[in-house]
Amino acid sequence: MTTRTERLDGLPFTRKHRRLLLGSGVGWALDAMDVGLISFVMAALAVHWALTPTELSWIGSIGFVGMAIGAALGGLLADRIGRRQVFAATLLVYGLATGAAALSTGIAVLIVLRFIVGLGLGAELPVASTLVSEFAPRRIRGRVVVILEGFWAVGWIMAALIGYFVVPTGDDGWRWALAVGLVPAAYALVIRFGLPESVRFLESKGRVDEAERIVRDYEASAGVEPPADSAGVEPPADSAGVEPPAAAIDGAATDRLEPVEESARESIWSPRLRRRTGALWIVWFGINFSYYGAFIWLPSLLVSQGFDLVRSFGYTLIITLAQLPGYAVAAWLIEVWGRRVTLAVFLSGSAVAAGLFGLAGSPATIIAAGMALSFFNLGAWGALYAIGPELYPTRTRGSGTGAAAAFGRIASIIAPLLVPVMLGAGGTAMVFGVFAAAFVVAALAAFTLPERKGVALEET
Repeated sequence: MTTRTERLDGLPFTRKHRRLLLGSGVGWALDAMDVGLISFVMAALAVHWALTPTELSWIGSIGFVGMAIGAALGGLLADRIGRRQVFAATLLVYGLATGAAALSTGIAVLIVLRFIVGLGLGAELPVASTLVSEFAPRRIRGRVVVILEGFWAVGWIMAALIGYFVVPTGDDGWRWALAVGLVPAAYALVIRFGLPESVRFLESKGRVDEAERIVRDYEASAGVEPPADSAGVEPPADSAGVEPPAAAIDGAATDRLEPVEESARESIWSPRLRRRTGALWIVWFGINFSYYGAFIWLPSLLVSQGFDLVRSFGYTLIITLAQLPGYAVAAWLIEVWGRRVTLAVFLSGSAVAAGLFGLAGSPATIIAAGMALSFFNLGAWGALYAIGPELYPTRTRGSGTGAAAAFGRIASIIAPLLVPVMLGAGGTAMVFGVFAAAFVVAALAAFTLPERKGVALEET
């Protein structure tokens, strides 16, 4: 009998897939906007509040402390209560906290609220990529997840635009920028009621009637007739105009699954999975360390080199625009070269670009090296989010990707704190030399990951 996941894997990309990708992508972009905004807020507060580099580094890092905790908890919750539920809840949490941060009366209040923002952000990202990965057709699954990650560039560009046009308008410009963060709280309702729950998750919990209804919905969108061996279930409401009767669904007794016991879960550190888990954690650590260390501090570093606030924000906006073609090229190559090679090549390119940025001295070389770093670094992010969910079976997919993301967030906590120390020890060249070395280590680890191009997601 053809399983539901096989039926989903074999479908073409339909309007239902497009709706899921767009709905998740908008949430992803809002996440990126929030993370990006803090880099511009830091540069503004350095001027308006006369903060020290150490105080600024804590504002940059504390959100990643929350993200590390949120990523671990979000993955575990996604495997227990569902991907969609966690996705919506995290948007609500960090949206409200970001809006509240706009009213901060001092650095202590801002740091506390940034920690809460981080909890929501950290939980949302691995959950969204897992949900999209589990619905994407097998032949283009990697490309679809990279496109999802491409929404990160859209959000970061939105942050750069807000940073350029809003933050410098006055002493309270940064407050208006953070107030935009209330948008995700409203968008949480769209996620909760507009997107489907993962079919694989529903089956693992024995909720096969809901799973069958969703699969039928996607088949109807593709103009595909359900296989004969699933005839015990009525068509979904979208295609038949009415909800299927419960009795008809319950009649598909041969297709019913029992909830999976917790003891049946395979550990991400089992003999079969531990090598890939270790390599994935190293990649996550390296890419987080270099990306957040560089981009959280980028506007402030440019200001420290003598550029005024507006010009440094303008340069950052130009550099950020290179993220979009980086994602586009990675989305194409990931189904041509495969996940592992694409990830390793983009990490290697990031290492070269980071080294060049550290040696750049003129506005032209700063922008050129910065754009190269944006291109390769964000392409690597796309490939990483594509390969992560493919490494684990359904019952540990959320927790596996969440744990890797949580470990990576440790690096994103450390890096912003180390930047002032490295600047004092060896200047910009040392800072970006260390980032380049981290990219090299991550690239070597990426080569040890298993290639999953065109392979069905594991169910057990």
